[in-house]
Amino acid sequence: MEMIRSSAFGKLVRLLSRRRLLKYPEETDPSTWKAYVKPEAEAKAEEEKAIEEVPDAFGLYTVISQASRVGRTLSTPGGLERAETSKSKRAIQTDGVVSWRDADDTENPQNWSTSKKLFVSSLIWILTFAIYIGSAVYSPGIPGVAEEFGVSKVAATLSLTLFVAGYGFGPMIWSPLSELPGIGRTPIYVLTLIVFVFFQFAVIYARNFGMLLAFRFLTGFIGSPALATGAASMGDIWNPMVRDYMIAVWGAFAISAPVLGPLVGGFAYSAEGWTWTIWPLLWVSAFALVLLFFLLPETFAPTILSSRAQRARRITGNTEYMSEAEIEIKSVRPKDLLFEALVRPFQLCFGEPVVFVMNLYIALIYGILYIWFEAYPIVFEEIHGFNPGESGLAFLGILVSTCCITLPGYFYWKHRWQSRHFDSDWNIEPEHQLPPACVGCLCLPISLFWFGWTGNFASVHWIIPIIGSMLFATGGCLIFNCIFCYQAHAYPKYAASVLAGNNFIRSSFGAGFPLFATAMFHNLGVGWACTLLGCLTVLFIPYPYILYWYGRRLRMASRYARHDI
Repeated sequence: MEMIRSSAFGKLVRLLSRRRLLKYPEETDPSTWKAYVKPEAEAKAEEEKAIEEVPDAFGLYTVISQASRVGRTLSTPGGLERAETSKSKRAIQTDGVVSWRDADDTENPQNWSTSKKLFVSSLIWILTFAIYIGSAVYSPGIPGVAEEFGVSKVAATLSLTLFVAGYGFGPMIWSPLSELPGIGRTPIYVLTLIVFVFFQFAVIYARNFGMLLAFRFLTGFIGSPALATGAASMGDIWNPMVRDYMIAVWGAFAISAPVLGPLVGGFAYSAEGWTWTIWPLLWVSAFALVLLFFLLPETFAPTILSSRAQRARRITGNTEYMSEAEIEIKSVRPKDLLFEALVRPFQLCFGEPVVFVMNLYIALIYGILYIWFEAYPIVFEEIHGFNPGESGLAFLGILVSTCCITLPGYFYWKHRWQSRHFDSDWNIEPEHQLPPACVGCLCLPISLFWFGWTGNFASVHWIIPIIGSMLFATGGCLIFNCIFCYQAHAYPKYAASVLAGNNFIRSSFGAGFPLFATAMFHNLGVGWACTLLGCLTVLFIPYPYILYWYGRRLRMASRYARHDI
């Protein structure tokens, strides 16, 4: 009942029935609202206690919380910052703060049953898969696009790169919107997915090449909310003890989709041409839309409490009842919000050396992953004689390595060894997230050298380079998970900006690398091209070790990183 009532379908039913259907408890029994309203001092004390117990639980990944914590004067080129006083926030008058009924309030996502949490998480995973597959599923159809529109293959590749570029720009808009108490996660997910689904028709029936490129960028831009805030949704639902595991599973879906894309798109292109590489994307995203429309409840606690406060105001007629989030948002200046959403990610990405190198490493790995969408057809179609569908099957090595080998091993390490380093409040030094990355950084160059010099010769059996690619999946998966967890734990107050910057630079590399991939592999040869990429990854091998041994010292020297652990 609660799940459907909080879904987009439930909200629509309540709107059309003028709240006569799917009523909340306080609408059935008006006296119930009294249990939700607390004196402001008591509500503030509960919030501060929660933050003290789990410092990164409140405001993890949230731009709004960043803007409310810090006031800033931008009169100098670098921006002068000062801590925000609580006076401006508390100057807002209220007769009571609408909060959770008690510690076991069933509307609090943290108190949902494990089965409900897993079901809601699976909806986010499906959404992430449905959007992420949109980049790679198109890649087998690039020759068909080039032939139909009379453009070069490099120009046709732009349709892939612009889609990925949209991933990078979208979160700058959608993430802050999803954190507004009056909006929340679910409306952003559902409304953008509706547009995403219908824009696929514009791609399929594009009348010219410019229209194709424009709508591929727009679909990537509009479809990006899940890619930006999917991890935040995991944080909404799961406590810090479990959150990292769920984010890793979410990441596995994000990796699996681009890997399966060439497989699905390859057979579709071989059978019906390039437009049929988009039809599977339309079907899977439409399926996700139906599930989310009827079954995805709101997971963002400030939005749930804001809705509860609105009901209390309507029932009592007292307009002074507000949730803590509504009080908070009233104290946020629009320019502060814009700064956190648009400026802070670049400030941290390029002005914080640890974050910059970390993001550069992630971006390089991501760029190489998208380069392989161009390298696989050369190795398995041109050298080994596969058709496009069979070439897509070669990507299954990456999928098997990620989901069946690397992820279970990573979970075992977290449970068996990393768990020893958590304190009683589930805090952990961020550097204890990094040991798997120290293994992963060695796997990447080995994989690239292996793939390049075994895939370069038709006399070497095709399974050998596929096995080499499995090592790349192991290294990439370990490094991605370790760095994401490190950034969330080391920069909890600025996690939204750090991860937004990571997403932007990562998507930029993913968009740019495929444009020169085909020429590089043809001109240098598969062996030397992979050797070049492998040497680039060798340059980063010392970084996880340096960060593991000296990371705490670097954190203490940073003005943004966490200093209390």
